Order: sequence, then structure tokens, then C-alpha cells
Amino acid sequence: MMEANAIWSDNERFVGSATSRHSLVMDAAKEKTASSPMELVLIALCGCTAADVVGILHKKREPFAGLEVKAQAERAAGYPAVYTEIKLTYRVRGQVSPKAMEDAVRLSKEKYCSVSAMLEKTARITYAIEYVS
Repeated sequence: MMEANAIWSDNERFVGSATSRHSLVMDAAKEKTASSPMELVLIALCGCTAADVVGILHKKREPFAGLEVKAQAERAAGYPAVYTEIKLTYRVRGQVSPKAMEDAVRLSKEKYCSVSAMLEKTARITYAIEYVS
């Protein structure tokens, strides 16, 4: 079982932690002093799919030198303001075969990434892959 909590700090700022006992600050105010909860959801999506892709590329013995995953998202106009559109951009460095990279991204999206599976209940998730030598 996983557990998490958020403890009010001041203004609209909270300190969150989870089972791993690592903490982070969240800020729900308009003028942010930390990431908002919804920003953290996008960060979680990027981290989840990046971990999948790196693991798959390692298993395929692909010679990659780096990976960055960026997310751009649109939210619903009303409340709850869920994500409705998310575009992921994977920037991979090294001599990775395009087929291996496509397969890794597809497997992450369709099979492995739990965060993506949850977000797809409300958001259309698309992606692009950029190769940087």
C-alpha cells in the first residue's frame, strides 16, 4: 500500500510526502513559490514515461546518451479543471534506432505508464519524438 499526505505550511503552500518519506513543497496560490498540484501531475507523467522508455532502451541495448520528456497541456474551462489535451515530446540523444524509440514510447503509453493510464480517462495524450545527435 502507498500512502501520501499534505500538511499546510502557510498561505496556500503545503508540504507533501509519501511512503518513500521524501518531501516536496506545493503551492496552489496564483503567484507560485513552488509547483502546483496540477503541475506535479504533469511532472509525474513525464517521469513515469521517461523511466519506462529508459528501461526499455536499456533492455534493447540501444546506445542512447540522454532523454528529456516535455509535456504541454490544456485544461478544461470549468471545474474540475482536468487535463483535456496533453502533448508529450521525447528528445532522445545518441544513436537510437527510430523503431526502438517508437516501440519504447508506444509500450510506455499502451502498457506500462500508470500515470498515463489514469490521465487518459480525461485527456487525449499525443506525442512526438525528436532525435538529437
